[in-house]
Amino acid sequence: MPNQNLSRDEAALRSRLLSVTSYDVHLDLGNAEDPDAEGFRSRSTIAFSCSEPGAATFLDFIHGGVSSVVLNGKELDLSEALEGSRIHLPALQPQNTVTVDGTALYSRSGEGLHRFRDPADGRTYLYTQYEPADARRVFADFEQPDLKASFGFTVTAPAGWQVASNGVETARTELDGGSLARWEFAPTQRISTYITTVLAGPYHRAEDEWFLRLDDGTDLHVPLAAYCRASLAEHFDPENIFAVTKRGLDYFHRLFAYPYPFGKYDQAFVPEYNLGAMENPGLVTFTESYVFRSRATEAQYEARANTILHEMAHMWFGDLVTMKWWDDLWLKESFADYMGALAVDRATDFTNSWVSFANRRKAWAYVQDQLPTTHPIVADIPNLEAAKQNFDGITYAKGASVLKQLVAYVGFETFIEAARAYFREHAFGNTTLDDLLAALADASGRDMGLWARQWLQTAGVPVLVPETETDDDGAYTSVVIRQNAPDPVSGEQVPRPHRLRIGLYDFDGAGFLARTDTVELDVAGTRTEVPELIGRKRPAVLLLNDEDLTYAKIRFDPASLAVLVESLHLLADPLARAIALSALWNSVRDGVLSARDYVHLVQRVAPHETGAGVLNVLLDNARSAIEYYAPASRREELRREFGACITEQLRAAPAGSDRQVIWARAAAAAGQRSAGSAELLRSLLEGSAGISGLTVDTDLRWRLWVALAATGSATRAELDAELERDNTASGRVGHTTAAAAFPDPAVKDAAWQAAVHSNGLSNELLSATITGFGLGSHELLDGYIPDYFASLTGVWSSRSIELASRVVGGLYPGGQDAAPGTAPADHPVVQKSVEWLEQHPDAPGALRRIIIEQQDQLLRSLRVQAAGL
Repeated sequence: MPNQNLSRDEAALRSRLLSVTSYDVHLDLGNAEDPDAEGFRSRSTIAFSCSEPGAATFLDFIHGGVSSVVLNGKELDLSEALEGSRIHLPALQPQNTVTVDGTALYSRSGEGLHRFRDPADGRTYLYTQYEPADARRVFADFEQPDLKASFGFTVTAPAGWQVASNGVETARTELDGGSLARWEFAPTQRISTYITTVLAGPYHRAEDEWFLRLDDGTDLHVPLAAYCRASLAEHFDPENIFAVTKRGLDYFHRLFAYPYPFGKYDQAFVPEYNLGAMENPGLVTFTESYVFRSRATEAQYEARANTILHEMAHMWFGDLVTMKWWDDLWLKESFADYMGALAVDRATDFTNSWVSFANRRKAWAYVQDQLPTTHPIVADIPNLEAAKQNFDGITYAKGASVLKQLVAYVGFETFIEAARAYFREHAFGNTTLDDLLAALADASGRDMGLWARQWLQTAGVPVLVPETETDDDGAYTSVVIRQNAPDPVSGEQVPRPHRLRIGLYDFDGAGFLARTDTVELDVAGTRTEVPELIGRKRPAVLLLNDEDLTYAKIRFDPASLAVLVESLHLLADPLARAIALSALWNSVRDGVLSARDYVHLVQRVAPHETGAGVLNVLLDNARSAIEYYAPASRREELRREFGACITEQLRAAPAGSDRQVIWARAAAAAGQRSAGSAELLRSLLEGSAGISGLTVDTDLRWRLWVALAATGSATRAELDAELERDNTASGRVGHTTAAAAFPDPAVKDAAWQAAVHSNGLSNELLSATITGFGLGSHELLDGYIPDYFASLTGVWSSRSIELASRVVGGLYPGGQDAAPGTAPADHPVVQKSVEWLEQHPDAPGALRRIIIEQQDQLLRSLRVQAAGL
């Protein structure tokens, strides 16, 4: 449908022209259980004013048909009013009311109103997901964040269902002899279209409540609810979810000094969800992977707590105060990412929040910020398609990292004082960068413009390198920090200011590397001397960015690197260890440390790593080092060595421990590329491996089946039998992945056709098919490279951006090998990428961005491989 890609200029013009008062939205979902019903009736009535009477504007509606449009009592001629996904509204009055009655479409892509049929019991579930601009798939609206309004929803659905929305339920009426019912919900506060929501289906519901005595003596009472599919109820743990929720509400109320403004606080865990979660006020939605059917590690519970608190922070940063346009998406996502980690650290019993942040979130940012498509935190978002692509590591994790740096720069109390003033001044409104900078300047007494220009309006990752000299006694005679911060486009140096700590670590009496001292300083420009260290004995390890205060890749001086390569597991402080591990992984990706040396380091460090999250990252990185950064000639040897280490540690891990679970999952992951692991994996499935305390639950069983299928060590009949045993949503995903993984040309062709040349798969099964297809040799997969590039424009034009992005990114042939004597840039896949980009200069920007990024990742891996040949 044309006209879906609203531009920033169009949105700004509409914003200057209009002010929206309210929406009254009626959705008839009575036919949702009928699989042949493609759409549902949607009627929205919008009250709005126009500053220029006589002007024209348009509504957004991605629909399956419009039956009527009535503007100020006059029915419009649909042949003139309808143009693709836009409904034109002519001759506006100062005050206007428009009603659009039409058919919206059920979704299988996770965009709009997603419909899911549970294979476990055949029941139907619905939920909405809109960000950045998919409310228009459910009802006609003005789809942009700065046209806030009050929303009232009325929903007709099967009478036995649970139905919820942003507001509290105010009435329920039986219809059609009791088979249907109509739910009415209270109008919301003024919010943006993309955070409205509806949930409907036979969901299991749990309830609780939270109280707070406010400073004025009144009580704030917030009803709590949590939902999941009925077939997951036995695995649901709402008591733990409510415990984290209550701690978060306690913490953020003390921190922000602004009462939660949206009444109730529901949280729904929904199937086939495209995101981790979404901050709809009054009804937050989460991926149901946070409902743990199988054994979950402490790291998984911590990740769920982080997501709960991230979304809760959005109630203030994003929902109460919303960015004017998607250029300032960071105003909500960077803050929520930072606040989520902060709240886990300060309001829960989890102790490794900032370790997890350093290992996963910042690692994501470092990768994203080195791509040719990187951008400043405050981005240039010309349209909605660009907005969809901007939910990336820059906006989330780099932004959060920079906020952590800002807190170190201005002080935590000053930062929070600014946030409180920001909420008070802009409640229920929209803001830009300048509004936040004004609040920060008022609170800190500093001119924040320079800081914003240096950190928010530049791109690229600074690299900090220590240069040291010592005398014959090992005392420092010179310590200098070099900053290399080239602009990714111009190549010019744009050094940032860093407030950081340098940690000095030496071996203690117990043989561990312990911090003996720190030096806190400001690093600016390309060269910063550290006079505080002159005359001091060189420590075993000199760690830049101790406590992870700034955003930069760090390197080690040669002496420190030598110690860490052999003794990193002896670094006692978990955060210091995480920082060092992150730095070493960046060194692999940059070709400074070989993949072989890194894998050997992991084999030394991982057996001693006590943090479940860090251990997961280490093992994932080691596998990536082998598959993407090691030369092909050394890959099989490294697979064998790493596989032997995994097997040894799996057998040595304490019975029933998180470590045992992680090593077992690592065995399954490594087994996808090594037929030599088949005997171990099958013995784990059959319970004959002799590993005490290991529960081979449904999650681990499917991981094992995928690995066995990928190496041809399983049969389709075995997979079908496993699916019959676990005929659930996650079982279906596991079966689909494994079924596409067989090293059989006919299987690969069927998977390719289903993913590329058919539109019959839902979002989750599409991803499963792509994953399974990708587990194959060059002999099996390289033949599809020409069709991949030939199909790109067709895939993009025939799918929603969500599904198209999964196909384009997931099937890019990035697992290639460097060949001796061939420059990485001359590799055939790199060349085909270049040719496609040259031949399609007018292709949608989001499509080109995916190809550019995938090509760059491939080039990086080929360069690192070539350096190790």
